[in-house]
Amino acid sequence: MTSGIEPRDHRDRYAVIGNPVAHSKSPWIHARFAEQTGEAIEYGRVLGTIGAFSGDVRAFVEAGGRGMNVTVPFKLDAHAFATTLTPRAAAAGALNTLAFNADGVLGDNTDGVGLVRDIEQNLGVGLKGARVLLLGAGGAARGVVLPMLDGGVAALTIVNRTASKAQQLVDHFSDAAHAAHVRFSGGGADSVEAGPYDVIVNATAGSLDDALPDCDDASFGPGTLAYDMMYSAQPTVFMRHADSLGARSADGLGMLVEQAAESFFLWRGVRPDSGAVLRALRLELSTKV
Repeated sequence: MTSGIEPRDHRDRYAVIGNPVAHSKSPWIHARFAEQTGEAIEYGRVLGTIGAFSGDVRAFVEAGGRGMNVTVPFKLDAHAFATTLTPRAAAAGALNTLAFNADGVLGDNTDGVGLVRDIEQNLGVGLKGARVLLLGAGGAARGVVLPMLDGGVAALTIVNRTASKAQQLVDHFSDAAHAAHVRFSGGGADSVEAGPYDVIVNATAGSLDDALPDCDDASFGPGTLAYDMMYSAQPTVFMRHADSLGARSADGLGMLVEQAAESFFLWRGVRPDSGAVLRALRLELSTKV
């Protein structure tokens, strides 16, 4: 005999954890991925407690959580929490994705592959043989170096206001660069090579404060893609500066969608149509200007 009550559909639980986290577009993005693919998931936000990341994650897992995206300021905490790392996560030293399974906690960093896919697939700029200038040497920069080296760039220059931090990244990835036959250098503003670069990536947080990173105007040309890893409804100060110098500019919204698609694939084994979701998200943001 049955009660006549339909059981609630089982949906695997995922979430993004950060502080702050209310602004995150990840729930919107993953809801679109789920609709596309028919995957039965629910995806929410977790406001992480500073100094108590492990406890917050364990509580989520105990409540049935299957995976999490990790945003500021917990990417280093996530690296320490994971029991197994993908090669790109180990190289980056920071995580943005956790997957919980019977074997433990798998940590991944999908930021770099998200950047590369956005540049190559959505923006149509090939990285193979390109000269790339990476502005900044913090966690955002660290997460994208290896995927760019793997993407077949000819040269990668890292420039940071504190030159020693750029040199530390060069030292850390020198073996990978050597194996990929990439001309690899870094330091302060004087490390910039002569002539326009093919791609310039702003991995600093300057656009949040409407501040330009240290960059040489001669590095921008009509064939340059100037890519800001930040995004907003309006062009960032870095994008406006690049436009004024005749370069093509782009924001990091596509990177956000592409890194989310890689996380979704890691969790579900299904690759969503990220391009369709990116177009819908851009339209969604444009209506709120």
